[in-house]
Formats: sequence, C-alpha cells, structure tokens
Amino acid sequence: MAYFLGIDAGGSHCRGRLADESGRILGEAEGGPANTRVGVDLVHARISEVAGAAAAEAGLDEAATATIRAGMGIAGIGRTGVREALAELPFPFATTEYATDAAIANLGAHLGHDGATLIIGTGSVAMVSAGGRSFTIGGYGFPISDEGSGAALGLSAVRHALRALDGRTEPTALSRAITADFAHDTAQVVAWMDAASPAEYAAFAPLVMDYAENGDTIARSIVEDAASHIERFIETIFARGAERCALAGGLSRRIRPWLRARTSEQLIAPQADPLDGALLLAGLPASAVPTRR
Repeated sequence: MAYFLGIDAGGSHCRGRLADESGRILGEAEGGPANTRVGVDLVHARISEVAGAAAAEAGLDEAATATIRAGMGIAGIGRTGVREALAELPFPFATTEYATDAAIANLGAHLGHDGATLIIGTGSVAMVSAGGRSFTIGGYGFPISDEGSGAALGLSAVRHALRALDGRTEPTALSRAITADFAHDTAQVVAWMDAASPAEYAAFAPLVMDYAENGDTIARSIVEDAASHIERFIETIFARGAERCALAGGLSRRIRPWLRARTSEQLIAPQADPLDGALLLAGLPASAVPTRR
C-alpha cells in the first residue's frame, strides 16, 4: 500500500489530507496558522501535528508513516532561507516535496495542466502556468501586498473604525462592531495593532462581508475596493498568457458576487482543491484525484 500526504499551510490554518494510491481519503486534520511569518520552527510543529493527526485517523503506525510520500504547499516558503531552514527540521516521511500554497492550489485547480489560480484568503496571490512558464503575480506579503484579501479587508475596517472614534468620519454599524472588541478605546486598538498578525486582521473579514451584504455604506465601499483589486488581478492573469483562471481561498466564494459579470464569467470552477494539488505534488497520479467541485 502506498500512502500520499498533502499539506496546505496558510496564513489562517494548516490542513492535511492522507490518501492511498487510489485517491481514497484515509485521514484529514486541521491546525492553526502556518505561514512562514510565524517562524519556521512553529510551521514545522504545526505541520507535524496535522500530519500526525491525519496518520492517526488513518490508523498508520510508525513504520507505515515512514513510507508516506508528502507534498507541502507552504505560504511564504519563497522567503530567503526558509527552504534551507526546513531542511534542518526534517519530517519522518519517505519523501517530502515543497512548493508555495499558490502552486498547490493551481495544481489542484487544473490537475497539473496549464491554467491560473487566484487565491483570496488571508492573503492574495495568483499562480500562472502558461506556455511552459510558471510564475506568480502579487503575494509579496501583508501589508505591502495581499490586495483584496481577508487581511486587507480587516485592515481597512480597523482604519475606518479608528477614524470613526476620532470623529473624522461617521460611525456605522461596522465601525461600532469592530471597536466593540476593544471597549471602543483607541489605545486598546493601537496596543493590539503592535503585535497583530495578518490572520488576526483577516478574522474581521467575515464581519466586513456580513455588514456589506446588509448595506452598511463603509463595509460596502471596503468590499467594492477589494473587488476592484481582484478584477485587476484577473485582467493581468489573462493579459500574461493564461487561458483559464479559477478562484481559491476562504474568501473567494463570498467575494465573487461582488465582481462584475464580465469578469466573473471568465472564471472556471477548479477541478480539485489545494489539498489535492498537494497530493499531486507528492506524486499521486492525476487519474486518482476525484474532482471535488
């Protein structure tokens, strides 16, 4: 029996899926944030925890675990020195292949064929495979990048909330909901900001979407701005040679209705998800991956 492990380590959570050579799922698990910004040691620990839980669900002992072929898509793995640092903290598997979280999303979306995937989650990044080339667009990290992402929505909401507390803009239901977490005290918001992670900003994104869908004027303006960034992403993806594009990431379904019809109509449904892409990276044949639209 051959075993394949797929890992999707992102800014909000780390997920794992264990499958056999037929593509049958044997175990799945989820843990906390595993973007490399939290530190390589913590990323290694999170992945180990999730992998261990998936193996335990599958009933694999230590000997069977040692035969696993693993594929890991890790947000931020392209940062200088990260791959080398991970090599110093090996996993107990037969083989381990690394890629970015964008790469595994694109592998899953198109089952290894040419295409593009725009991830809209805690951060945002596009992965394009076209004409024998693979490259990313955006994804430089929060706050200088990640336009249209959950973290960007959260940042905009916090900024508006602070301006409303100052009296520089009219408070809305959204601003009051944001500052309620801080007893409507600017000093508490600033203290939180000093250590807040992208995932903590992104935690406000569902709230922003809720209020936007209910007509809050500021929430709507924030989401409309995010949608304009995503539309520009998609325009650039096609301009740079992609023939098809899918969306992925935790925010993608909620933001899509805010895109213009002509943009949304260009998108296709992914054939499989990023965890399946990680299984492909590990070596699972594409023919063994069931579509999970």
